Amino acid sequence: MKLSSVAITMLASYISRETMTSAFTISNIAKRSIHSTPWYLAAEGGRTSNAVSDKDLMGKTKKGKEKKKAKLDTNPPKGTRDFYPEDMRQRTWLFQQWKDVAKTYGFSEYDAPVLESESLYTRKAGEEVTEQLYNFVDKGDRAVALRPEMTPSLARMVMAKKGGLNLPLKWFSIPQCWRYERMTRGRRREHFQWNMDVWGVSGVEAEAELLSAMVDFFQRVGLSAADVGIKVNSRLVISEVLTELGIPEDKFASTCVLVDKLDKVPIDAIQDDLAALGLDRSVVEKLTTVLTNKSVESIASVLGPDSEAVKELTKLMELCKAYNIEDWILFDASVVRGLAYYTGIVFEAFDRTGELRAIAGGGRYDKLLETFGGDPTPAAGFGFGDAVIIELLKDRNLLPSFSGTGIDAVVFAMNGDLYDDAIAIATKLRKSGQSVDVVLEEKKTKWVFKHADRIQARFAVIVAPDEIANGEVSIKDLSCGEQTSVKIEELVEWAEKNTI
Repeated sequence: MKLSSVAITMLASYISRETMTSAFTISNIAKRSIHSTPWYLAAEGGRTSNAVSDKDLMGKTKKGKEKKKAKLDTNPPKGTRDFYPEDMRQRTWLFQQWKDVAKTYGFSEYDAPVLESESLYTRKAGEEVTEQLYNFVDKGDRAVALRPEMTPSLARMVMAKKGGLNLPLKWFSIPQCWRYERMTRGRRREHFQWNMDVWGVSGVEAEAELLSAMVDFFQRVGLSAADVGIKVNSRLVISEVLTELGIPEDKFASTCVLVDKLDKVPIDAIQDDLAALGLDRSVVEKLTTVLTNKSVESIASVLGPDSEAVKELTKLMELCKAYNIEDWILFDASVVRGLAYYTGIVFEAFDRTGELRAIAGGGRYDKLLETFGGDPTPAAGFGFGDAVIIELLKDRNLLPSFSGTGIDAVVFAMNGDLYDDAIAIATKLRKSGQSVDVVLEEKKTKWVFKHADRIQARFAVIVAPDEIANGEVSIKDLSCGEQTSVKIEELVEWAEKNTI
């Protein structure tokens, strides 16, 4: 905006007059400016600022001061967990137990994205896993889901290689899985799950190997057959019974899913589902009567000695004896598992006290790849969640302590001039294999020892003027209080002797 010399003179006079008139308050000025825009601004097409023309300026400022920020909800989303350092040490310990067992049995580790295509899980058999998906449409208009289980991802990966993988393959993973389900003790909406799978072996030798690995883990963490049992059955038992009852094969999987629900709900609760399948209530009642059998011999008397299910179960029991795990294994015809893709042997590890839900479960799924358009490929595996087993180990007082950080030594300089020496000493110890915490600020000795005790360090390495002058450091054993001097050139040898 360009003003004439006359306008400039009048503007200066106006500003001077406004400044000297102390009776005007901010609100008066604001009010005046709204009702009477100065001629020099109006004449030149000028604009008053929003700050001046806003009638409610002071009111808004006051309200702004009074408004408080909403407090952050510090809880993680319902059904999920934070892992603080002590929790992480526990999780790392559990994962390492699983990895050690898997490697002992010759399994190789793999992984896959936690986000998968929704179509990988939306099977049409009424499974809970399909109903519990965390699913959404992404910004690319793709229907995706957080994985609720790992087996479909494994099938996708195998299928992607188009026969390029050498079979049999033995793979394991520890994925995080997500299900929007009702929470109980040991059941969350996210959990980690140890998966072990064998592909390319059609006989029950694969299941026996998997069962042995599961028992191996239980034994490593201190559990016995008195604590945990593993129920075993075969989907072939149900298939043979349904065939005798005249139920078509294409309804077998859906029927198994419904039967699996009967240990949670009465038969009346699934009546509509039965009707949708065209099944009479009497069919399920006859089937559940058969499923009350608790020994292979008793089921053989129902199905006959030529039954493929009986032959399969008999062979598996013989292999379990060879693995010396028969005390852990028991036949239970009621175990069918809730996933539609199981085709043969199914099994479920359980707490013998009955206080906790299933610890782990799995079975054979020879037709899974076929449902995705691939070639039929024999496969068996199990999933083993982290939540229930931790609860069980707590109940049995079998969890080790995770309060310790695993730090070998705390190194601190008695004054700032010695900090460079402290760094050099810490570096020497670290390169020797020790876990070392350097005190990064100037602290009093009393604080340092309290800190070392709090993190359960084994040694305190004191970098002091007199010792450094002699080429030494003082090392205090915090377990017994004994303090010794060690030559700096001998620190590597000392560290090798005192590293866990």
